[in-house]
Amino acid sequence: MDLWFEEYQTKDMVISCRVLRTLHQEKTPFQELAVLDTVEFGRMLVLDDVIQTTIKDEFVYHEMITHVALNTHAKPVKVLIIGGGDGGAVREVVKHQSVEKVVLCEIDGAVVEASKKYLPEISCALENNKAEIVIDDGIKHVRNNKNTYDIIIIDSTDPVGPAEGLFSAAFYKDIFDSLNEEGIFVAQTESPFFNDSLVQRIFKDVSGIFPLTRLFLANVPSYPGGLWTFTMGSKKYDPLDVDIEKIESMNTKYYSPAIHRSCFILPPFVKKLLG
Repeated sequence: MDLWFEEYQTKDMVISCRVLRTLHQEKTPFQELAVLDTVEFGRMLVLDDVIQTTIKDEFVYHEMITHVALNTHAKPVKVLIIGGGDGGAVREVVKHQSVEKVVLCEIDGAVVEASKKYLPEISCALENNKAEIVIDDGIKHVRNNKNTYDIIIIDSTDPVGPAEGLFSAAFYKDIFDSLNEEGIFVAQTESPFFNDSLVQRIFKDVSGIFPLTRLFLANVPSYPGGLWTFTMGSKKYDPLDVDIEKIESMNTKYYSPAIHRSCFILPPFVKKLLG
């Protein structure tokens, strides 16, 4: 018998993956959670029937949502990750020697536990002595921690359900207040092909709050359209001013000093979204 997982990436487009077996499935207080072992992508974390991360391509997303911002900041010491219960962003953040503490604020503890058990390659740094795991609402966390962080990373699911509030201008203002005077914020901001109006709105909202706003791109094959956007808001540092010759070598598979610069080169259709 052939078993297939289908994700409706839009109401008119489906991605379908052959499944070898279902490793885990549960209904949490927030969402439907599953870990599937697939032929093409290997083990895959799925929330509410939407692919979150896979063993095959997770490194692209996790390296890009972390290292671009961390290497833009002069000396990041304290980092907050909102969402990201799989631990991939934590794994990348702790590679930076200057970082003394990374707080992972994940609303659904079941995601953390499932990732520890079934995705050890991704979750391997959750036990790192630099990491603190907080099971809580990220919106509440930033409101209660003003002028605290050097970097805030929004590693969220799509803007529906428990993550909907993580894509609002009011939340970005709270993030601004939670960052110190040299702080940088970065968020995954969906597909420029299928979420163009969302990309446009987020860039406008962030630009109205932060002195400097940049959008950059990466290719994540399991996400809708493959091409993915990330939006950065910075109080002081410009990622385009970074001396890429001074970026320290790390064990990465996608991000590099050259990628740090080239990921900001936008195709005309993406530039047009930014006004």
